[in-house]
Amino acid sequence: MFARMRELEEGTHEYQYVRNTLIELNLTLVRFAARRFQSRNSQLDDIMQVGTIGLIKAVDRFDIQRGVEFTSFALPTIVGEMKRFFRDTSWAAHVPRRLQEARIDIARATETLGKQLGRDPTTPELAAQLQVTEAEITEARTATDNAYTASSLDATIDEDGVESTITAHLGRMDPSLERVDDLVSLKPLIAGLDERDRTILSLRFGAELTQTEIADRIGVSQMHVCRILKRILSTLRDGLLAEAPAPDNRAVQPTS
Repeated sequence: MFARMRELEEGTHEYQYVRNTLIELNLTLVRFAARRFQSRNSQLDDIMQVGTIGLIKAVDRFDIQRGVEFTSFALPTIVGEMKRFFRDTSWAAHVPRRLQEARIDIARATETLGKQLGRDPTTPELAAQLQVTEAEITEARTATDNAYTASSLDATIDEDGVESTITAHLGRMDPSLERVDDLVSLKPLIAGLDERDRTILSLRFGAELTQTEIADRIGVSQMHVCRILKRILSTLRDGLLAEAPAPDNRAVQPTS
């Protein structure tokens, strides 16, 4: 059937029939490969799907002229797709592929050296076994500890006998930060006001006096204080808006 498929023109009905038949006849290879991941029964449907994708790739790439059995060619492709699926979905946070592979190598080396030494191997011993630097071992372990699994924000932690949740230790946005930005921007604008305007502004928003109290203190009417405050606030507002970056309103030129 492989020889027949290679003789047919790709895309024809007969070609698709032969190709689909080869895929269906070899689905047992996918089920066989899936047995390697029996501990992940909750993901069995996904494993079968990605394994079938590997089988399809194997059918399309197989060359009977190489003299290799299809089973020997297809199984590594199917298993490779399954491993790639776990590599892309099992980690709670994305890390470089080299660190993911390093995690597996470290686990194997730890098991091998542990049997030889009768204890857990040290970082220098693992580095010598894998022919890498100690820094690379530390980096891979850090990725494993912090990125492979994620804890719930509601998980409890014990600190000095006191239980609390992770949420209680998370930082929160300080609303005062925006106020600091505003004050920094206002400082040069306020410095540009004359002395009387700065005094009125200070009495109103610093000492929190009423307009009537301010009028009595500086010897003018309450209505005059009201007009002065409106002018000051308008001046400061215009100054702040002038410092803000202007939006890009350039029209998009239509293309013919």
